Amino acid sequence: MVMTEAPGWLREELVTLAWCWRLARRDGVAIGFTSHDRDLMIGGLVHRAAPGMKPSAIETNDSLDVATLDIEGAIASDAIAARDLEAGRWDGAELELFVADWTAPEAAPVTVARGSLGAIEQRGAAFSAELQGVTRLLDRPVCPATSPSCRAMLGDRACRVDLAPRAHVRRVVAVDGRVVTLDAAVGGMAFGSVSWIEGANCGLESPVISADGKSLHLAEAPAFAPAAPVRVRLVEGCDKQLATCRDRFANAINFRGEAHLPGNDLLTRYPGG
Repeated sequence: MVMTEAPGWLREELVTLAWCWRLARRDGVAIGFTSHDRDLMIGGLVHRAAPGMKPSAIETNDSLDVATLDIEGAIASDAIAARDLEAGRWDGAELELFVADWTAPEAAPVTVARGSLGAIEQRGAAFSAELQGVTRLLDRPVCPATSPSCRAMLGDRACRVDLAPRAHVRRVVAVDGRVVTLDAAVGGMAFGSVSWIEGANCGLESPVISADGKSLHLAEAPAFAPAAPVRVRLVEGCDKQLATCRDRFANAINFRGEAHLPGNDLLTRYPGG
């Protein structure tokens, strides 16, 4: 909803204003903070008092430049734990910065900025994060570039492969660096993903580079050493080749690539070469 004018409480001679932050992680966890010295209930979410959190100066204009701002604060509660920052749980979290009337939290707040968290930097017991504005979406290419491999993600709106029968629940019984061992093998896991649904890594996802029977080679080692056995959700992968799309998924009609288009090497050829 676009606010055409400031609410009445913001036009008073004496304003009882509190800064508020609402953060929502990609796994659905949502928390709220306020610069006020007491907790505030706003929009059905308790915003915890966090006077140490503060935003940088905010500049707005009528151009399409990507507006960013920084927020700083201390890691003073379990809500934003250092281990969660290190594990990347807060990467890409949606953030809304707004002001509210602390004497009447039910009054309509005023949104100042919204976007997603960019780079997060830790400095001892403190952290700073960059808020990337929604206009960053305009930096995306207008149209996709051609490629011999498929540009869609397995199971997305362009691919349309049903992932329900290709998702499996298994247990990780051993971890050795980037290699995890399952209690039972699952086929087609190369370029798939492992979602941790138990243990210290719960809520995190690990891309799979290759698979060999019960062993999966991950792109990176799990953020935390799991106490095996732990349950994981496995989603099969795709190497984005036309032959795989046709033979394994019977989905060549939705292949989003140009497998038969000549590559750039054609431009370097010369007569008689």
